[in-house]
Amino acid sequence: MALTVKPLDPVLPFGARVRGLDLAALEDEAIRQQIRDIFWDRGMILFDGIEPSNELQVETSKLFGPLQEHPIKGMTKTDGAEVPGMVELGAAAEQGTIHEVDGRPVMGLIDWHFDACYTDKLNRGAVLRLITITPVGGLTGFADGVQIWNALSPEWQKKAEGLSVVYHEALMHHEQRFGDLLRHPVTRVQKELAAMIEVAWGRARAVHPAVWQRHTGEKVLHICPWQAVGIEGQLNEEGDGLFQALWDEVSRVMKPYFHKWSLDQMIVWDNWRFIHSVQGYDPKYPRKARRTTIQGDYGLGRLEGEPRREPVAV
Repeated sequence: MALTVKPLDPVLPFGARVRGLDLAALEDEAIRQQIRDIFWDRGMILFDGIEPSNELQVETSKLFGPLQEHPIKGMTKTDGAEVPGMVELGAAAEQGTIHEVDGRPVMGLIDWHFDACYTDKLNRGAVLRLITITPVGGLTGFADGVQIWNALSPEWQKKAEGLSVVYHEALMHHEQRFGDLLRHPVTRVQKELAAMIEVAWGRARAVHPAVWQRHTGEKVLHICPWQAVGIEGQLNEEGDGLFQALWDEVSRVMKPYFHKWSLDQMIVWDNWRFIHSVQGYDPKYPRKARRTTIQGDYGLGRLEGEPRREPVAV
């Protein structure tokens, strides 16, 4: 039994497309290590042509580390039953957060982000598959921090290196401070999300470096507008201008991949390296996904006011 491995896109320096994954393949340690090696090298893997199941998703996630349980137990129900380590995301028709885009309602927009940027211990990554797909829109975007760093001019690399960014859980959608979503006003916030934001205001803020280096030498530009408070030590108008200018430059040089889903696919991505986003769609359609999160800690995140930590070897 062997996997078929191809580039995700011939013009992109990241991502791989893999066929042949099933539960039997995951019993072969050589195949398991091959998948881990691809993950480290390419940063994200599209598993194509799978027989989708909760079990395959969970076991694939465990290749990369222990599962991280979602803190809100009500979101872990899939088909009415609890699946340890799995969360169901998305919304029924007309029930999600809605933005106004060019005068029309659009549901499901999520700006560029890395997951749990508002925590000090950054999870390793996630495995995602869709179980309900919109006929138009709803694409998931991925952008590689290694590609972004390499594409920056030396001047911008010098400006970015040494910066740290403060993030807070509540700063999304109508509370967002930076990014493209500011051009699209929020007309409705999903009920569950509004409750999460309200609770989040009392929590501490987290800090992550704008640039970090992998043990193999590659540097990663790793910032996002979603949930960003601003630049640590420069939480003022001047610092906000610098953050926005850096993000504008990141947006200009990034070469993102936007994935149009089918039901026989799963994607795993490196949350220490990638940012991702979701394109919106007509609110009359539902869109639902199942996600497993992989525990991790690159050792560079911290809560605001805490001393810098010694990085984990990553």
